Amino acid sequence: MVEIEHVDGKKSDMTLGWMAVVAAALHRDDGRWLMHQRPLGKHHAGLWEFPGGKVEANEIPVESVVREMAEELGIACCAAACTPTGFAEGGTASNGQALVILLYTVSAWQGEPQALEGGVVGWFTPEEALALPKPPLDVMLAQRLFQNLGSGPNASCQA
Repeated sequence: MVEIEHVDGKKSDMTLGWMAVVAAALHRDDGRWLMHQRPLGKHHAGLWEFPGGKVEANEIPVESVVREMAEELGIACCAAACTPTGFAEGGTASNGQALVILLYTVSAWQGEPQALEGGVVGWFTPEEALALPKPPLDVMLAQRLFQNLGSGPNASCQA
């Protein structure tokens, strides 16, 4: 639910027909990329994905990436190290809304990524990551990401 304030000062609620979700593609200097295997008991259990989560109402997407990396992986990153890379849309969330996943590459962080909310994480070459069983939107994101490798800037920062 989104609260809208109109020019005349009146407020109304609006339910979006879609849900914004962020995902992060962390990459190391050795060319490997982090993927997260979803834990048992969750939607898409056992499939591999780029870690991330829902954009909260009070956040812009890059803020969600920073928050989600701390919550899911226990790492600290800053917005300057997060580069918008692509998106995928389709499917539906558990509430029936269509999903739009916004993918960011993350080039610098502090800490060692761990699967804090269950499942496991692993580091894979692009070829290995493409071969992993993934939810449909992550399949699209991986194909687009690895097709466009090397086309974006790398940012670094001290978290």
